[in-house]
Amino acid sequence: MISVTDKRDARLKRKKRVRKKIQGTPERPRLTVFKTAKHIYAQIIDDTTGRTLVSAATVCKDVKPKVKGIGGNIKGAVLVGESIGKKGKAKGIKEVVFDRGSFLYHGRVKALADAAREKGLIF
Repeated sequence: MISVTDKRDARLKRKKRVRKKIQGTPERPRLTVFKTAKHIYAQIIDDTTGRTLVSAATVCKDVKPKVKGIGGNIKGAVLVGESIGKKGKAKGIKEVVFDRGSFLYHGRVKALADAAREKGLIF
């Protein structure tokens, strides 16, 4: 049986492998995604200063009323993607580098990315 620590270590190893290749700059910050079973989170980060420019999640004030208990599925991911896209455009962010973290580009991660693209982010 696979232990929880083995799974966690494998996830962190995948995350390191992806982050080796991706770097956010002021001109093109990094859009990173993190998901749990119940929620999904997205941030736009400038790695040169180490600051989060924009964030959105299914637990944020502007998204939570729309979610109504569907934060852990594709509909919740789409709402977060739309929110991060709107907030990014409002801050003047047009292009981002997509960081899927340790997760496959499939399902909720893909839905979030597609929704952010529809709202005007380029990656």
